[in-house]
Amino acid sequence: MHNVVISGTGLYTPANSISNEELVQSFNTYVAQFNADNAEAIERGEIQALTESNAAFIEKASGIKSRFVMDKEGILDPQRMTPRLPERSNDEWSVLCEMAVGAAKQALERAGRTAADIDGVIVACSNLQRPYPAIAIEVQEALGIEGFGFDMNVACSSATFGIQAAANSVQLGQARAILMVNPEVCTGHLNFRDRDSHFIFGDAATAVIIERADQATSPYQFDVVSTKLLTKFSNNIRNNFGFLNRAAEEGLGTRDKLFVQEGRKVFRDVCPMVAELVGAHLAENQLNVGEVKRFWLHQANLSMNQLIVRKLLGREASEEEAPVILDRYANTSSAGSVIAFHMYQDDLPSGSVAVLSSFGAGYSIGSVILRKR
Repeated sequence: MHNVVISGTGLYTPANSISNEELVQSFNTYVAQFNADNAEAIERGEIQALTESNAAFIEKASGIKSRFVMDKEGILDPQRMTPRLPERSNDEWSVLCEMAVGAAKQALERAGRTAADIDGVIVACSNLQRPYPAIAIEVQEALGIEGFGFDMNVACSSATFGIQAAANSVQLGQARAILMVNPEVCTGHLNFRDRDSHFIFGDAATAVIIERADQATSPYQFDVVSTKLLTKFSNNIRNNFGFLNRAAEEGLGTRDKLFVQEGRKVFRDVCPMVAELVGAHLAENQLNVGEVKRFWLHQANLSMNQLIVRKLLGREASEEEAPVILDRYANTSSAGSVIAFHMYQDDLPSGSVAVLSSFGAGYSIGSVILRKR
């Protein structure tokens, strides 16, 4: 059995950003056109008129001010309101592979590693571009890594679940080091014509190198003290898009083939579950919550994060204790907590205890206790 460290992290940020104001302008143009086109039916009560959105509402509801996206023009086109990402030939690297490689190269550099040092690749994300061949095997090929690769999906918790899977492989001696990547094109499954959710998601990719502690040389090492996972079935966050859709024509194009959620129910259910899991996880490792110097939480909603940490600490957390990247990146699903980890780790002194936690559809919750070397 080997001790395990995270020795490097990486981030790929798309070139394009959309502000709340830009998103609202596009949405309200669509709303005005819809209401005009359906004016008579609306007046008869057959169709409900759509309501405009506004930037202040978005920021108050979520804490989001802008988001990075793989395609801006298609999203902001009121006639389309979907990213335009043309299909690539089978001889070209896929979009998810390209994003993953961008994040992976940075993680490898911070870890002081090359492809020759890595024995496995895990792609863990909410939305896989295809069922097979695995995106992880494509990333492995693109980077020139020998060994194995596989994909996994636990929605927004994919990164923490991926870290546990990678840590287990390294701990058991099945691999010297694992590259775990989270390429998320969340805008691809977002309904930009839904006022309650059109602002939620952005795109990004993150990467983490997990390796044997006795072989690590990076100056950015964190001991993986412990991991703890939990799932509980819920329909409150759901996406019914899948290969069987073609076998039921009546469902093609319906709302549930994109991201749908009951936001208030999610908030009510998930916040106490996360606080309870993280608190219990710390106690199992003889750690007091007061010893935790930083919480890198899933960046889905600012109020959720504030409530979770308040339940744990018994007080409001400072931004230093629970850093926020949600305002710039929006919800990037599994990548969110790792973006916060990547951006806000270097200032921690040696010996600092920290928690990386993600939560989302499933429900799924992951907690990773780390200690800076």
